[in-house]
Parts: sequence; structure tokens; C-alpha cells
Amino acid sequence: MTKIVYVNGLKSAKGSAHKTVAKKAVRTSAGKILHVSSVDAHSATFGEDLRYVFGKNVAKARRENIAVTGRADGVFKKG
Repeated sequence: MTKIVYVNGLKSAKGSAHKTVAKKAVRTSAGKILHVSSVDAHSATFGEDLRYVFGKNVAKARRENIAVTGRADGVFKKG
């Protein structure tokens, strides 16, 4: 199991938007709307942008898990 460590001071400056993260809504062949984020690989802030998009994906997955199972991680105890 992975241990998560939170470190203070890694947040970006207040008011700065992730301008190199492109967000757009696309429609699937079934007609469902998906929101897609893409990161510019040649950006000077690639690491921060990737972390931002990953954090958004994890938050969405946790919300979905809570709606389905009642727990954020979706892991159940055996027995």
C-alpha cells in the first residue's frame, strides 16, 4: 500500500491559473459529454500541470466511489 505524504509549501501562487492545461468538452458516439484536460509537454510548468490534472482525476474518482460504495477508496476489509 502506498503511503501519502503531504508537504506544506508546494501550492502555486494564489490567483495563478493553469494556463497550459487545455480543457474542453467532447461528445462521445453515444452522445455523452466528456470533459478532457490535456497538458502541454513542452511547458515550463509541466510538473505542476500534471499534478493538477492528476489531482482533479483522483478527486473525481473519490466522489464516484463515495456515491457507489460510501467510501472514498473503495477498499473493503476481508471477512
